Amino acid sequence: MDLAQPHPAHPDLAQHVPAAAYPLLGLAALVVLALVVLLGRRSRGAGPGTAPARTPAPRRAAGVAAGTPAPREIWWAEVPFEDRPGGKDRPCLVLSVHGRTATVVKITSKQHQRPGVLALPPGSVGDREGRAGWLETDELREVALTAFRRRVGLLDAPTWARTERAVRAR
Repeated sequence: MDLAQPHPAHPDLAQHVPAAAYPLLGLAALVVLALVVLLGRRSRGAGPGTAPARTPAPRRAAGVAAGTPAPREIWWAEVPFEDRPGGKDRPCLVLSVHGRTATVVKITSKQHQRPGVLALPPGSVGDREGRAGWLETDELREVALTAFRRRVGLLDAPTWARTERAVRAR
């Protein structure tokens, strides 16, 4: 079809759009189509290169602020030592929150061969080195809410269930 001739379905189109603009209109349509496809994939999480679906966050109790630790969350906090004064900045899993403190399970990067130590999924601790981590469910600590400094994320549901069972069994 000659681009200088009017389009059969739209005879007045040639009067409003110069024939030289047709290739640019086609290119613009392709760009818009590509954006729609890419943005649609990203929002649905379907396809390569998109983030995996996240586990939904547990519901917070009424009056609990978004920056406050909640059960099932992993945080970096100043966790007190058991046998002496002071503490260590380390990752921990929040079991419960009550008043101005939270009961936590400390997380260590050292593997211990004893009952009550559970392996965490890779990447759970949120440190720069991506080290492996283990929950020491036999060593619970009370941590002041002011000692929590950085939320890492939410523990996956199967590991949370194993943790709850191990804590109840101690």
